[in-house]
Amino acid sequence: MNNRTMEIAVGLFVALGIGALFMLAMQVSNMSSLGRSESYVITAAFQNIGGLKVRSPVTVSGVRVGRVEAIDYDTQAYEAVVSLRIDNNYDTFPEDTSASIFTAGLLGEQYVALEPGGAMTNLEPGDRIQLTQSALVMEQIIGQFLYSSAARDTPEPEPEPEPRTAQP
Repeated sequence: MNNRTMEIAVGLFVALGIGALFMLAMQVSNMSSLGRSESYVITAAFQNIGGLKVRSPVTVSGVRVGRVEAIDYDTQAYEAVVSLRIDNNYDTFPEDTSASIFTAGLLGEQYVALEPGGAMTNLEPGDRIQLTQSALVMEQIIGQFLYSSAARDTPEPEPEPEPRTAQP
């Protein structure tokens, strides 16, 4: 093999390696579907979104059907409004679909899980999901547990004796 052929082979190998690293970086950063236009947006309002972030997955039965596009705050209702970009392949969600915020594993990222309902009419682009369940925040759960166990361990005060009346 001559020197020129070896240089071309090494160059191609390096170019393929850089391309593979680029694809890996896109998959890890959740930006692989950034340019897709065949999708639609629906919204859902939550009391607490916890650590939900833009580009978090939207799933149904564990299958990714979209991503969180935007997170805004409704100053009238005092709720977080989450815009969900759903792929057009999944355009038949009943209008009584519910949305919940879950955590992947104990310390994993948060995502929105959709649970289809049984209505005969479907959600349209721009519709709002009415049934939502906010994120469970670990600090609140631990605080409630500690408060309830502290309340159980506190002894109840002894009742005061009834006053005696003199008998004639």
